[in-house]
Amino acid sequence: MEAVHLTKADFLQKVADYENNPNEWKFLGERPALIDFFASWCGPCKMLAPVLDELAEEYAGQVDIYKVNVEDEEELAALFGIRSVPSLLFVPMTGAPQMAQGAMPKPSLVAAINEVLLNKK
Repeated sequence: MEAVHLTKADFLQKVADYENNPNEWKFLGERPALIDFFASWCGPCKMLAPVLDELAEEYAGQVDIYKVNVEDEEELAALFGIRSVPSLLFVPMTGAPQMAQGAMPKPSLVAAINEVLLNKK
């Protein structure tokens, strides 16, 4: 199991249809999600990728882990105001998503997933 690459079309179906709902965040996923906004040339992004794949396996069925290439999906990057990569978007089932910038170590990611996405303290 590894992080799933999202295109704009995938995002509109699996995460949020911002085109038909521009004024309201309405999460469409079946599970909470973590979305990694990355670029192919980014060193920290390359270091983070295997960690996200591990987390995708460890949290299979509980959290969906996605990747968005900001070079290919400029509209999504602009929509979320991505100015540096990696940027991580934590999307809980209810409430607003939360953005974190920079490559986080695995223990910090696990803590954030448990607290923000799974409501485990």
